[in-house]
Amino acid sequence: MSNNTQFSIAVHIMTGLGYEDGADLTSSSLARSVNTCPSFVRRVLAKLSRAGLVHTTTGKAGACTLAKRAGEISLFDIYEAVDAPKAFSIHGYDVQKPCPVSCNIKTALERVLKKTQLSVEESLKSITLEEVIADVKK
Repeated sequence: MSNNTQFSIAVHIMTGLGYEDGADLTSSSLARSVNTCPSFVRRVLAKLSRAGLVHTTTGKAGACTLAKRAGEISLFDIYEAVDAPKAFSIHGYDVQKPCPVSCNIKTALERVLKKTQLSVEESLKSITLEEVIADVKK
């Protein structure tokens, strides 16, 4: 099973932008921090830009900055911007009709996972980028 890391990478990028406190940073410098290629960082930045979280300029002198104060950006804003996957998903399988668990587990899990997802989202709404930056600066 593979993990989707776009959310954590997006938070890393946003933290880098906020840590530098208004400095224009390039996708190359952010990519070095994340340890990935600049083109991947640019794809993430494009999503963050569409969401109004960063300002970007293109070209040889292209750079990016936060579009809002770090205290005005929640981790949920970033989560939504990169269209991160749900916290958990139900495995795909063919229902085995003779087994009552196989026939009913999806319905039972859907209720649990919906409640869990809402809890994750509420938690992300309560944490600002400014808090993450402060933790990094410790």
